[in-house]
Amino acid sequence: SMELADAMSFLADRHQGTLITLKRDGRPQSSNIAFVVDGDQIVVSVTDGRAKTKNLQRDPRATLHVNGDAFYAFVVVDADVELMPVAADPHDATADALVDYFRAVSGEHPDWEEYRAAMVADGRLLLRLTPTHAYGILP
Repeated sequence: SMELADAMSFLADRHQGTLITLKRDGRPQSSNIAFVVDGDQIVVSVTDGRAKTKNLQRDPRATLHVNGDAFYAFVVVDADVELMPVAADPHDATADALVDYFRAVSGEHPDWEEYRAAMVADGRLLLRLTPTHAYGILP
């Protein structure tokens, strides 16, 4: 086990990981995702209707596994998950938060109105993970 602060500082420089949620039968379901650290939370963009989203609606616990540059280095964070509402309008709170998320991961978008419309069309929402426990091997 490691300090959450150490885990979060490791994650702050990274944007790619594997999100593990729990299927109905209790087995893990694993997805490669992009994420961004926002204060003491981790934010992930997902699509409504996907397996991981349905799993979290049923059981809002997740684990995020993030590799370091060296093969042996990794951090795993267990978290409680809050699901934002699905983006329903290009200028609702979720769409605004998705703009912030995109900026943090990728920088500026060439057409924010197009991006906002795409988020609604995709049925996008954000997961906000609050870490409860961390382990792994820091570099």
